[in-house]
Parts: sequence; structure tokens; C-alpha cells
Amino acid sequence: MYECPNCGGNLKFDIPSQLLKCDYCETIKDPYEVTKEQDAEENDVFDVTIFTCPQCGGEIMSTDTSAAEFCSFCGASTILSSRISKENRPAQIIPFKQTKEACKKAYIARMKRALFAPDDLKDEKHIDSFRGIYMPYWSYDISQEGPVHLKGEKSYSRGDYTYTDHYDLSGQIDANYNNLSYDASASFADNISEQIAPFDVRDKKEFTPSFLSGFYADTSDVDSDLYKNDAIAIANNTSYDNIRKVPAFADLKLSCTKNSFAMTTTFHTYCDPPYRVMYPVWFMSYRKNDRVAYATVNGQTGKVAVDTPVDPKKYMIGSLLLALPIFLLLNLFFTIKPKTVLAFAGFLAVFSFFIYIAEIAAIFRRDGHHDDRGYRYRQSIKEDGSKSTKKADDSIPLKDLFSFSRTDKSYRMGGAFSAVLAVAIAVLIWLLNPISDLWYYAGTILSFLGILVTVMDIIRKYNVLATRRLPQFDRTGGDDRA
Repeated sequence: MYECPNCGGNLKFDIPSQLLKCDYCETIKDPYEVTKEQDAEENDVFDVTIFTCPQCGGEIMSTDTSAAEFCSFCGASTILSSRISKENRPAQIIPFKQTKEACKKAYIARMKRALFAPDDLKDEKHIDSFRGIYMPYWSYDISQEGPVHLKGEKSYSRGDYTYTDHYDLSGQIDANYNNLSYDASASFADNISEQIAPFDVRDKKEFTPSFLSGFYADTSDVDSDLYKNDAIAIANNTSYDNIRKVPAFADLKLSCTKNSFAMTTTFHTYCDPPYRVMYPVWFMSYRKNDRVAYATVNGQTGKVAVDTPVDPKKYMIGSLLLALPIFLLLNLFFTIKPKTVLAFAGFLAVFSFFIYIAEIAAIFRRDGHHDDRGYRYRQSIKEDGSKSTKKADDSIPLKDLFSFSRTDKSYRMGGAFSAVLAVAIAVLIWLLNPISDLWYYAGTILSFLGILVTVMDIIRKYNVLATRRLPQFDRTGGDDRA
């Protein structure tokens, strides 16, 4: 808590003024003028209160000591346990620019376009639970400076001969790529951080703890080396693309190919030691049974990312309202033969089967955090703090995928079997080729019923995909604050 010099009240960061403001007497102070005794010390850490969720282990920190009453990560309504800790001091911070009211407006505008979203997501009770959290990021500065030597060749044909011209290309490179940022929190999913990016780094300020007053911050638990090669690759590929844009080089085949490791040496790529930064995010969780959905708003730009499940009733009503006029129009202007209708039903059943399998695979990847490198990094840390030598495998063995269908209801394949049955009925009647059209109509009806079962299960699977498993964070070992 930062005390007001006039009345002793709590000074909190005021977004509109970008200054600290007293809750009671409305005194305004510059964040750099108000410090606690420990803030003024010349060291790399500062004192915070760490709040830990007793259910999922998620951690947020604050410069205030007031109790946090719900968990942002699992949505649990419980008093979070707290402890005083010292945290690594970030070098820079982007203060919140979007107020909570602006955040709520941006979210509501987004949800107005989500016609089939559950009403709970539009409930004022949930919308009011947005919490301002500073997310930790690693920021990388890349420089490239020195002579560049490349070999190139160009082939062309004349008559029966193919000629190849060889070139030695020399030049000087002087390039800088600054503020390449990657989220440093295992609890902040990579796909969410990518969706609300980018942040305008021109608003970055030198960090002082008073900026956190009135907000929370996520803890940093991902090593800076995890994204170093990604930052270097961005710099190398950008420089390579710029060289290819030179008209004289456009048709040449260069000896150094894109994404190759050799580019780092060729371009004299050097990565400065990364530094910690904090970026503002408005964060809301929506819990439904054993799943949780997140809504995030970029606290600087107002960009929104939402996990949006579908209400099956709304979807079916909307589909029927759309299907009826389409059916009437087709009936008025087209005459479709029974065989053609049955073939269409069979094709639709095959199509729905592949959509179903694709969603099962996507759920497998999401629930296994296959695309979340920060989370997987934390899971690879052993209890003694050392890193496991076992290489993470992002592939999905088919046997593992189908083994889940026997244990986890999220992977049960009932909808796929309905689609297969629909295809089988259509193929069987097509091969039997009965004389009466009634067989074709009956087969079509049965196939469409099977497809309907598959589609309903696809919606259920989509709702699993649009939400996440309740998180369980293991905070033991591998603490980069040591």
C-alpha cells in the first residue's frame, strides 16, 4: 500500500491521468515520486504479496496486502492464501491505458457478434469480474552489424542448353530489432498472448513498483532462453526478406536459405541479454463444471480475445430458422433426384466425420498444452530445479488419441460412429440400387439423422475446445528468481 501524504489513504494508479490518485482526498502524485523505503533501494528485487489459489496453485502478486477473493485462472471463489516475497524487478512496464469500463465495452461489443454464445458470458456479474493483471514478458534486442558475403546463382535455358551464372555478393549489414517480446508466465497460455498482441512499445516506461498499485501481476516462471532462438529467427528472416526485395537479387538462388542456422553467422546476429517487462491485460475467467473459459483484453490497445462456447439450443434454433427458407427456395427452383439426395447425404456424413476427428485432435492438443511452450517448459522442470533431458514431442500418436476415448468423456467418439453409420446406410442403398424411390428417401432420412447426431456432438466437442481444463500449476523447483 502506498500512503497518501495528505490523508494517509491508499494511492492507486489512475488510468485516465496516468498518475497515482488517493481514494479519499483525490491527491495526485507522480508514480516516480511515491516510493516505499525498499523501493528506493538500488537492487534487482522488490517486495510484493504473493496470492496463491488453494485449488489450482495459480499465483498472482500485488503491492497491496488486501486479500484476493477469487482466482483468475480457475475461477474459484475463495480467499487466496498470501505470503510476502521478493520478486525480480522488471526493467520496464507499459501502464494500463484502457479503463475497466472501456474494457467492458470492448468485451460487450465483441459478444454482441457472438450470437450463439451462452447467456452467462453476457451476464453483468461475469463481466464485472474483469481484473487488471500485469503479465510478465521477456524482451529481446537483436543487432546485426558487419560485412555480409553471399553466393548466388541464376539458371536459364537457351536452345538445348542450360546456363548457370554464379555471383559473389558482398555488402554491409547494420540492422537492429528491438523489443521482441514473449510472455514469461506458464499460466498465461501462448495462444492468448498471441491473440491480444501486439503492444505498442513506445509507451514503455521505466519500472517502479507504484505502477502496480491497484492492480495485480502474474509471476514470471519461464526461463529467458526458451524464446531466444525465436527472436533470433525473426531477425534473421526479416533481414533475409529485405535482401530478397533488392531488385538485382530477386531472381537469384542464394547459398544461404531462409530459416537456416547459418544465417546467424552470415548476418553477425547478436542477442543482447533479455530483460523483464510487464504488459497490461484485463483478465476474466468463466467456469462451467470442470472447464474454464478466458476473456482477455489488451490493457493498452483494447484488443479482445475470448474463449466462446456455443449454446446448443441457440445454435439449433438459428440453424432451423436458416434451413427453412433455404429448403423452400430449393424446392421451388430445383428438382433433385432421390439418388442425388442420398449421395449428398453420404458426402455430408463423410465431411462431418472428418470435422469430428479434427476437433478431437484439436482438443487433445489443447488439453495436452502441445502448443503452449511456456507451460510445457514449467512441466519439464524437476523438483530439484534441474531441467528434464526428455525432449517434448508435439506429435499425436493415434493410439494415444483413441485410448483417451475410453477414459475421458471429452474424447468419446459417439459422434464419429453416427457419421460412419450414416455413410454405411447411404453406400448400402446405393449399391443395392432398389427400384422404389422410397428406399432412397428412407436411407436419406436415416443418414441425416445420423449426421444430426454427429453435428450435435461436434457442437459439444467445440464447447470443450472453446474452454480449457481447470489448471493445476506445479510451482515446485526451477524458480528463476533464485
